[in-house]
Amino acid sequence: MNRRNLFRALAAVACAALPMLAGAQAWPERQIKFLMTAPAGSSIDMIGRTIAEKLGPRLGQPVIVENKAAASGTVAVAEAARAAPDGYTMVLGYPGPVAFAPLIQKLPYDVHKDLAPLIITTNQPNVLVVNAQLPVKTLAELIAYAKANPGKLNYASVGNGSSSHLVMEYLKSAGGFDAVHVPFNGSPPAVTATIQNETQMMFAVMAPLQAQIQAGKLRPIAVTTVKRFPLLPDLPTIAESGFPGFDAQAWNGILVPAATPKPIVARINAEINAIFRMPDVVEKMHAAGFELIGGTPEDFAALLARENAQWAPVVKKLGLKVD
Repeated sequence: MNRRNLFRALAAVACAALPMLAGAQAWPERQIKFLMTAPAGSSIDMIGRTIAEKLGPRLGQPVIVENKAAASGTVAVAEAARAAPDGYTMVLGYPGPVAFAPLIQKLPYDVHKDLAPLIITTNQPNVLVVNAQLPVKTLAELIAYAKANPGKLNYASVGNGSSSHLVMEYLKSAGGFDAVHVPFNGSPPAVTATIQNETQMMFAVMAPLQAQIQAGKLRPIAVTTVKRFPLLPDLPTIAESGFPGFDAQAWNGILVPAATPKPIVARINAEINAIFRMPDVVEKMHAAGFELIGGTPEDFAALLARENAQWAPVVKKLGLKVD
């Protein structure tokens, strides 16, 4: 290529990039849709609305929360995957529809091709709880009871492919006991079913469980993190309850459609990181049992890669599948 043609080619590339750069600089010019993969009243909803309330004024446009919990959150993620990559659609996901469900069922989206990680929002343990009427107080007693009463235990989850589903299946396999899976769309109905003894146990994050534990309707048994949980310091971990190395945390993170301009991704990422340093946000999230994470889109991408490496072999070994 001669020098004249080279200059023409470079000029063409620059001209093609101008609309995208101009659009990124003008963004946002209208309201932003923020999809929730869980229903109102869930921990996801609490995190999302806290972010939306602070993010809107910082961007100068409303951030509108839309709860779409259908199909264990995969409907919300699919909508984000199909949306225009213009910065006006975001989705707050959790391991279920983002990392686990793709391992066990066919979905209308590919997380790695159709979506781009924006930021990790929070991290927290799953807490194993049982209906307060169940005559068990420790994990060893729960496993012994399950083995002595085959076919009598059901467990709730916040959806097929969620961490509350896979972690329980993993524990069942490790502990050699059985319980029937009853999936729900989000934590509120799953918690209600366990309180009413329609299901006898479940894994969930602390936020939807806290009031019911304090009211004596649910009994906490153990947490899934390697270290004990500050909100329940007397509660043992599963690792110290006979399953060394057991570690399964429930994270949340925001994704946007793939090909969303990098300047827009960087802007949202920076604003949310700033929100996570606000004292009132920190206090609110810590009180609910959430650890604020933040960081870069690359940090979130690395987390997704680690989750796949950890859970793909587990799913294969257990033969988990959802049609």
